[in-house]
Amino acid sequence: MNFKEELQMRTELAEQVIRKYLPRESGFSKKMAEAVNYSMLAGGKRLRPVFMYETYRMFGGTEKLVEPFMAAMEMVHTHSLIHDDLPALDNDEYRRGRKTTHVVYGESAAILAGDALLNYAYETAFTAFDMESARGEGRQAEIARALQILGRKTGIHGMLGGQGVDVENDGKPLSREMLDYIYENKTSALIECAMMIGAVLAGASGEETEKIEQAASRIGIAFQIQDDILDVTGSSKELGKAVGSDEKNHKTTYVTLEGIEKAGEKVRILTDEAIGLLQELPGEKEFLTELLISLCTRRK
Repeated sequence: MNFKEELQMRTELAEQVIRKYLPRESGFSKKMAEAVNYSMLAGGKRLRPVFMYETYRMFGGTEKLVEPFMAAMEMVHTHSLIHDDLPALDNDEYRRGRKTTHVVYGESAAILAGDALLNYAYETAFTAFDMESARGEGRQAEIARALQILGRKTGIHGMLGGQGVDVENDGKPLSREMLDYIYENKTSALIECAMMIGAVLAGASGEETEKIEQAASRIGIAFQIQDDILDVTGSSKELGKAVGSDEKNHKTTYVTLEGIEKAGEKVRILTDEAIGLLQELPGEKEFLTELLISLCTRRK
């Protein structure tokens, strides 16, 4: 397997799916749709839709039922980035190599675009009920379960809860326990959500879905710690955004608590544990394994 080629193929597929579900730029709400689409089309790795799609395939999923959820997942993620970049939070002017939404459209428009994306994500996910492949009581139940996961993992007990604790303690020294909570919810929750939805829509059992959640939790935390490391060691050119923002904003991270070497070792341990959990599950997982390794060693 040529991993780079396979990753490009899957990223392009995710991009096609996302574009299919974007709002039309017309009518009185045209400017809001433009701000939404500007944010959604800013590039990025599309990791969460790719994780969802690969988990769906791993458990034998072959239909297009997963597609509205793939798009919805990226909408939720992009909503969080728009709001993270706002002056009231991280006050970042660049994201993915170009100006952030509030710089281009203004702060109030960016707030509303983020709100619109979160709502539109659920509107998009609900269209799964209308698909031909959704016919049958069993498929309807799987979609309902996927929507439950989407709601729980993105809400106050998931992504938004993690963001809230992060903002509440901005600039304050954090305990390891609180930092773990923030990472588990602010970052890991969306990866858990993506992979669990992929599993559920493909008919995975409750036990299998729980194991996917455990693996995804480790993936998410490893990804965030690597992000912390790159904020110190990376360059703006490589990352497409400002570096050193954690230090500038006096943020507690794994790097500030443990140092770069220990943080890097934690990334490797978590990645190995995630791979081990995936190996206990059925299905083809070569690409997923290679993807985890690439995230552990990425430079951008």
